[in-house]
Amino acid sequence: MNEAVARVRQALTGISGVPVTPYAADGSVDIVKLKSLIEKMAAARVHNLMAAGNTGEFFTLSLDEVRLVHRATIEAAAGKSLVSAAVGRSLVEAKALARDAIIAGADAIMGHHPMDPFAGPSYQSKYFLELADSCTVPVIAYVRSDTFSIADFRKMALHENIAGIKFASGNLMLLADVIRSTKDAPAIWVCGLAEGWAPAFYAMGARGFTSGLVNVFPERSHAIHRALEAGDYATARNLIDEIAGFESMRTKYLNGANVTVVKEALGMLGTDVGPVRVPGVEALNDQERESLREIVMRVSETRAA
Repeated sequence: MNEAVARVRQALTGISGVPVTPYAADGSVDIVKLKSLIEKMAAARVHNLMAAGNTGEFFTLSLDEVRLVHRATIEAAAGKSLVSAAVGRSLVEAKALARDAIIAGADAIMGHHPMDPFAGPSYQSKYFLELADSCTVPVIAYVRSDTFSIADFRKMALHENIAGIKFASGNLMLLADVIRSTKDAPAIWVCGLAEGWAPAFYAMGARGFTSGLVNVFPERSHAIHRALEAGDYATARNLIDEIAGFESMRTKYLNGANVTVVKEALGMLGTDVGPVRVPGVEALNDQERESLREIVMRVSETRAA
């Protein structure tokens, strides 16, 4: 097996943290704060950092800002965490972003799900295959749909340069089917729906999970991961129960508050990373903020105990 692909697959069995993108007062990307955040996550030994992922507001960043986030993350991680540079939009743009990220030193490329409203499912799969063909580092496919056929998933899982598939659909029967149908494929199936879904995904045969919580409480994410790797589902559920309210708040407004909750939680702990860009929810209301504060303080007290 290619050594680089093996390294990425190993990282995918751990925690794939998605850092937020901090903004300065003028609305530009705050590189100093971003590097500080990345340094903390790398020091916390987050296995894989997905630079400019959805929690990093990929779709509100300009292409130049995406490149800036990639470079800053690679520099600040300093080899302590694997860095997967997220790319997307048109296939032409995705390939161009990937080329630049690879030159900057990215360990892997994560392809965002192609969001074209007129995309055909099998051609969305082809998008990932062509991206993987064009890259000289391993690719992670981020699938946010349950419309792909088993045959589409098999093609992706068997591609020699696709290290893993970040499965972000709650269709667990489909997940079971694709894992059952790709036992002969080396690709890793990763829970793309964060800690709350991870026990169910593990039970189906997936490994590792993505996390926005890791921006705020990396030790909680690690504890959940250790429990799942040990097959201790009861402990994992108990640990998840205490942050369930946090994850539930992120799903409000059709997931529009997904990043908002993480950013405001960081602010409550003393790290102001600026608001969320439109069309995300810019800020929580007073009632939501108070509910979040209670969760953050409770988890912080548990951490300190």
